[in-house]
Amino acid sequence: MTALPISHRTVYLVASRRLEVREAPLLRPRAGELLLRVGAATTCGTDLKVWQRGGHPRMLTVPCAFGHEMAGTVAAAGNGVEAVREGDRVVVANSASCGQCAACRAGRENLCRDLDYLNGAFGEYLLVPERFVRRSTYSISRDLPLERATLAEPLACVLHGLEVCDSDRRQEALVLGGGPIGLMFVAVLAARGQRVVLADLIPRRLEVGSVLGAAETVLVSGGAEDAARLRGPFAGTGPALVVEATGHPAAWEAAIEAAAPGGEVLLFGGCAPGSTASCDTHRVHYSELTVRGAYHHRPATFRQAVRLLEEGLDLTPIVDHECRLSGIGDALAAMERREVLKSLVRP
Repeated sequence: MTALPISHRTVYLVASRRLEVREAPLLRPRAGELLLRVGAATTCGTDLKVWQRGGHPRMLTVPCAFGHEMAGTVAAAGNGVEAVREGDRVVVANSASCGQCAACRAGRENLCRDLDYLNGAFGEYLLVPERFVRRSTYSISRDLPLERATLAEPLACVLHGLEVCDSDRRQEALVLGGGPIGLMFVAVLAARGQRVVLADLIPRRLEVGSVLGAAETVLVSGGAEDAARLRGPFAGTGPALVVEATGHPAAWEAAIEAAAPGGEVLLFGGCAPGSTASCDTHRVHYSELTVRGAYHHRPATFRQAVRLLEEGLDLTPIVDHECRLSGIGDALAAMERREVLKSLVRP
């Protein structure tokens, strides 16, 4: 076994907008566990919301290790771990289902009644619990850079969102929101040969969307006048598929308003707890709109995400910033100001 240090640095979320880089003892893996040497991690919109709010009702309670998009190498494996060994390159998903409840048996592991979450990607090492080793650790090829492999988790979420709707038979789509998730929706839909239009308030995000395959972009204002602008690129009738990827109630309302008769609306962006949005019930009923929600990812979509990245799906334009552990707070503040899409963290 390679010699390991006795401690390592990891980033803790301690309160709203407060991070600390702490020196923590490096625990050795017990039976069924593995120790991950984090080679790369990335920030995401959920990290930003958790940093702003100082917690998350499902994922974590402060103070705790922070970050959940990661890739690295196995530094040590506990007794009984057979699928991977020391030196293997892996991606570890940020959740692990029980595999036994009704949702898991139905292939809807994202709705597992005992879904467990893993945080601590923003550190030099991470001890991976047995359930995550068994159900949520994925080997990656030597040809896939760790920096790109970190994007498997958000990409898996996007793939899950598209699986719950009839996206394959809808040849035109509108994506509301040019953040990292919205841009991934653009890239995946465009790679499938579908015509996709991206709408956002920030011109630079629209430029990135064009690089990733958007056929057209729409600069919106966030006001009532946006509805006509959103339908414009679709002969004025609206798109057959609308993906809401902002997590703001006003965008949920705009997504339903923009959809074509018979269209489908995917409400993907998670709004703050207690948020409400209204809809035109006449429009939903008489236009026969299908409105769906989607949350998180499943093992099947995570495996698919790894495969797409290994096959060359290029999402690197979304990662437009880089920092060390001590710079994560500044990176999140830059994301809040909409100056940065996604930051690569090198522990």
